[in-house]
Amino acid sequence: KSSVSVTHCKVVTGFVFLFSSAQGGVRDCGTVWQPCLSFYRQTAWLDPGGPQPLIKECPGQSFQAWRLMLYLKSSLSDDDDILMEPYLQSWDQLLNFMEALGTMVGFFSQKVKEKVVLIRELSLKHSAEAHWKRGPVYRSVRSMVEAELKMGLVNFSRHTDSGCRTLLRLHRSLLWLKLMLEGLAEGPDADGQYKTPGELSRDAYKVALAPHHPWVLRQAAELVFLALPERQYFLQLVCVQNQQEATPVLRVIIHALMLVHTRTQRILAEHGMLELP
Repeated sequence: KSSVSVTHCKVVTGFVFLFSSAQGGVRDCGTVWQPCLSFYRQTAWLDPGGPQPLIKECPGQSFQAWRLMLYLKSSLSDDDDILMEPYLQSWDQLLNFMEALGTMVGFFSQKVKEKVVLIRELSLKHSAEAHWKRGPVYRSVRSMVEAELKMGLVNFSRHTDSGCRTLLRLHRSLLWLKLMLEGLAEGPDADGQYKTPGELSRDAYKVALAPHHPWVLRQAAELVFLALPERQYFLQLVCVQNQQEATPVLRVIIHALMLVHTRTQRILAEHGMLELP
């Protein structure tokens, strides 16, 4: 390969870090961190007073919006915390969503998988240590933050492979996805034109991820935005046929992402972890 091709490959590889029966009941059993869940594949979850669209199962595809909603809702604990396992299961579904967008975006999702795997491995490692007697160390975001601070695993001046730093990278990517979906849920402009998914992704990237990335990664991001499919393809992923059907369904998903993101943001901010290197 030429030196140019090798350099290009390194740039693209670096950009990987950006991202980190239909009517019947379904029973999902998690790990030791999370009890079994009961839910329905056709469901609605939105703020009170809003529209209540059915989120349908989409046959033949890995990403299922109803399953994403199940995990997002299950991650919100009663004590203003985020339960870690359903949070990571939400990312499993978001990874399916990303990989459905094409080979290039699917390649980027590999680093998100690595981040999810790392947090799970850290959880198993530290929860197995005998001196932790009060339950799983990484049961929730708050318990992970407090445990890693106590164990000295978090460094505020240099890069370490802590769960907190890894979570922060996932947290920023969650904001990117939320902002992109917000754009997809919007109507046309004054001229009746819709922004393309590439344009929406670029706008969301500038807010959520670009401030934390060097110039070379910001340039590589442009390649991703150009490769994204058309709007209709995104709508099909949430099992709708047109924008009118898509908007209420997308708003349900956006609302759920917002609740999870806001609560995670609060916990990280309380401990000064929003700018971990």
